[in-house]
Amino acid sequence: MPKFSRRELEQALEIFNEKRDASSRTGDWSIWASLFTEDADYVEHAYGEFKGRAAIQQWITDVMAPFPHMRFPQSWVVFDEETGTITMEVINLLDHPTDPGHEGFGFPNWTRLTYAGDGLFSREEDIYNPTRDAGRVIKAWLAAGGKFASGEKVAMRHSR
Repeated sequence: MPKFSRRELEQALEIFNEKRDASSRTGDWSIWASLFTEDADYVEHAYGEFKGRAAIQQWITDVMAPFPHMRFPQSWVVFDEETGTITMEVINLLDHPTDPGHEGFGFPNWTRLTYAGDGLFSREEDIYNPTRDAGRVIKAWLAAGGKFASGEKVAMRHSR
């Protein structure tokens, strides 16, 4: 017997995407963080591990503050009803700062979400290469005229 139906997982992902996009548009990352259980685990290979909704919210607010807006299209998604997990490739995408016809600047990220039910997630793990992917993309975006919000600077922490 499946832990969750495919339809429930699909609906949970739809809400996840809507709230993440609302957070990116508004800069209020508490909207997205509210999708996690109070005791959720978040594993982010460049920044570390975070325990609990409050820690996740603080981290995402800090890490996303410099960026005026980011989009997160998904290349593929796999739903596993037996384990209640959703695994996907997300493209972390910064729009081109001066050329709306340009595809933008993005890098791939594999994300695995564990659904806890009632619209909440108990775990997220993100896997990507911060040096090769994220750093290169952010530098290219800046070189094309991208500007951090409020003159903030970004420091990528590496887990190694």
